[in-house]
Amino acid sequence: MKKALALIILSGLFFAKSALAVCPVCAVAVAAGIGFSRWLGVDDMITGLWVGGLIVALIAWTEGWLDKKNYLKFKGRIFVDILFYYALVVVPLIFIGLIKSAGDKLVLGIIAGSIAFWFGMSWYPYLKERNGGKPYFPFQKVVMPILPILILSILFYYLTK
Repeated sequence: MKKALALIILSGLFFAKSALAVCPVCAVAVAAGIGFSRWLGVDDMITGLWVGGLIVALIAWTEGWLDKKNYLKFKGRIFVDILFYYALVVVPLIFIGLIKSAGDKLVLGIIAGSIAFWFGMSWYPYLKERNGGKPYFPFQKVVMPILPILILSILFYYLTK
């Protein structure tokens, strides 16, 4: 029942009207992945993948918004944003005892998920450019960042089972 409900809710991503390169739809998809993985009792490594993806989505979303508004222009702003969002997520997890060491499964998942989401997000403009400035399929900008995390989730599920 839980898996069916999760699948129904996540399928709503494919019916979104429009999306930006890293958009609220992406961030909500990642946040939903975090909630569902914990609800379903999924391993912390897999949950960490989605946490890492959410952090990178929020960083990219913030940077895009700040650039669009031409706000807070200074050298190194991206590093401040990165530090802010990782601290915002990781520090409370340390205080409540979900993260006990740097080698914790949740931390390793956050790192892997961050890299995977960034890779998918960064690959999208390259593929779009190779296709004459057009995406290969509808909602490609939403699918590209989420797909690597989904693949790693499936892989880690079978490795930790």
